[in-house]
Amino acid sequence: MSTFYLIRHCSATGQEPDAPLTEAGEQQALALADFFQDIPVDRIISSDYTRAVASMAPLAGSKQLTIETEPKLRERILSLEPRDDWFELLRHSFTDASFRVQGAESGQDATDRILSVIDSLDDVNSATVLVTHGNLLALLLQHVDNRFDFDTWRTLSNPDIYRLEIVDNSWSVNRVWSVPACG
Repeated sequence: MSTFYLIRHCSATGQEPDAPLTEAGEQQALALADFFQDIPVDRIISSDYTRAVASMAPLAGSKQLTIETEPKLRERILSLEPRDDWFELLRHSFTDASFRVQGAESGQDATDRILSVIDSLDDVNSATVLVTHGNLLALLLQHVDNRFDFDTWRTLSNPDIYRLEIVDNSWSVNRVWSVPACG
């Protein structure tokens, strides 16, 4: 059995790749480390965005693990430019996986991207933490179980944790923890 802990990063100051964690996000990162205190973790692989890596720093320190960065875990690119209708575009992308704004990623493209990471790591009897972003996480959850949808994305917290277990090519996913807002 392969186990993946899928984590949405802690609260950050913005959406830019170099946006740091907020003060509450720093407290959430400590709470994540506490959550995993008695859970075996073999690897930590994170989006290379600052907020994702910083979310794992306390856990990596407590487990004496190196945070490996993986650009394929970056947030989905819904549009190359800011758009007033981004919310409706995102909603539509959950019902039509092939929908894309010109030059951006479809939901299927983003799902394939995160699946390629999981497929490359399908080590039996290992526990891997994957740290990513809300839209990409929600798309992966929808791929595993179609009950996860746009409303799932809307209700994700910062951070959030889902456990994905793969046994004989059978995938199951469950929400195992979320942090209440701090501060």
